[in-house]
Amino acid sequence: MANDPVVGFPSPLGAPPRYQPEPPRESFAPPEPRKPKIWLHFLLFGLTLVSMQVTAMNLNGRPPGHSFIGYSAYQAVSLLGILLVHELGHYIAARLHRVPASPPYFLPLPFLGLFGTLGAVITMNDRIRSRKALLDIGAAGPLAGMVVAIPVLYFGLTLSEVTPRSTSGFMQEGQSILYWLMKRVVFGPIGPDQDVQLHPMALAGWGGLMLTMLNLLPWGQLDGGHIAYALFGEQQHRFARWLRRGLLVVFAYNVIVFVVPALLGKSSQTVGDAVATSVNWLIWYGITGLMARFSGEEHPPFEPEKLGTGRQLVAVLCLVLFVLLFLPTPMAFYS
Repeated sequence: MANDPVVGFPSPLGAPPRYQPEPPRESFAPPEPRKPKIWLHFLLFGLTLVSMQVTAMNLNGRPPGHSFIGYSAYQAVSLLGILLVHELGHYIAARLHRVPASPPYFLPLPFLGLFGTLGAVITMNDRIRSRKALLDIGAAGPLAGMVVAIPVLYFGLTLSEVTPRSTSGFMQEGQSILYWLMKRVVFGPIGPDQDVQLHPMALAGWGGLMLTMLNLLPWGQLDGGHIAYALFGEQQHRFARWLRRGLLVVFAYNVIVFVVPALLGKSSQTVGDAVATSVNWLIWYGITGLMARFSGEEHPPFEPEKLGTGRQLVAVLCLVLFVLLFLPTPMAFYS
């Protein structure tokens, strides 16, 4: 017998309406993405190109026999191309997974920094619920960017030259494993009293490697954080907290290597140069703290599903790439 007392009794007004519980919030369709303001994306792209060109002109000067604008454009256009392909990788992967995403917003930074830009970002109206989509979107940007960055660096190095190492008035770019290997392929062994004078295109390639490394940091809402969370799940949250503390360890390493000798008068650097050389990872510790405050340090859970072997290999490849690109000292200064 049915437990409903109304069942079996006719009703002159028809069957009484049954209570329909409100569906859980998670079952609601994601909000419709806002219509992108295409003019704004093009405006920011143009401003970023101008900012990067001006910064490159101030950095490179005007070598004899070269156009002032054209020589620096090697750097600005090459690096902007790396950033564009990186962000398009994210955007296309998001669209393939039907995740609402905006076109890239480029961020100009005139007169500051080495490249004149803070990079670019895309925005999403909803969190990524699929584990596969989280991995694909996170990995697509760095891998796409590297497809451009490596040829840019290679051809830029072929335009560079090996000269005697300077003793003052120069900046020394950081040496990652992959960057060292690329220089070895192009130039062979480089003596301790020699250095590579980077062509602007080579500097753009190096910058592309550095920006990819920062994005692949396996923490929070960075690309590397998405990739690591898709691979390891909830365990990534604990690992990410320790990794952020590790940034302070790298900062301390730089203080010991650069600041302490400068204070003792046993370095060719001034104390100010040594501090500027050492402070990079302390700044990134602060930046990740701000990111944690505004966008959260942990990922929301994704829908239960397993990653196939191919996607697991892509995730491991990205984490190995981070190791190959890691810069203990991003830039050293000698006045």
